[in-house]
Amino acid sequence: MKLPVLYTFRRCPYAMRARISMYYSKISYEHREILLKERPKKLYQLSPKGTVPVLNLPDGKVIDESLDIMKWSVSVNDPDSWYVNNIDHQLEIISINDKEFKKWLDRYKYHDRYPEYSVEYYRGKCEKILDNFEKILDSEKFLFSNNISLSDIALLPFVRQFSNVDIIWFRNRFINLSGWMDELIGMDIFQAMMKKFEIWNPFGKGEEVIFNN
Repeated sequence: MKLPVLYTFRRCPYAMRARISMYYSKISYEHREILLKERPKKLYQLSPKGTVPVLNLPDGKVIDESLDIMKWSVSVNDPDSWYVNNIDHQLEIISINDKEFKKWLDRYKYHDRYPEYSVEYYRGKCEKILDNFEKILDSEKFLFSNNISLSDIALLPFVRQFSNVDIIWFRNRFINLSGWMDELIGMDIFQAMMKKFEIWNPFGKGEEVIFNN
């Protein structure tokens, strides 16, 4: 049986959330790990923008946005109803993450590349957004209830990146988000999807990830 082919990079937050959703939905696929500094021609042939993740389905369809891969995955199998309730609100939170938080996160992580403002300024911009999530978690275990939603998974890799800049400061500043992050990172599917793969040889196949449903 021909498998979907996923072009991915282990540490990319967009690729991470796509992989989590595929593991959650138990979708078997061919894993093609790439290096961002040596992107293969095949990646550009499938998606001219050349970013990961890119999912090439057996019918030839190409999905080159991580959120669309997540939506496709749960449309195939959503055993714990990650994407059933509060869909509009979930998409709103994801949009804030992708359009606003990611911008300031990059400037916080790489503040030496953005000397217009101080690292504290960029961190403060991130804090304002994260404070909204911290407040939600005062009364909920996850962003919309005591159950995981797709939005939790969509935000996780980015909050994780933010925390890793100064983990001690983060844990003291964001108590609720720290617990939320630890809970999600502790999931078996998170640990499984962070497995290290060999870099894909463009002249061969990738490694198969098979789920016995």
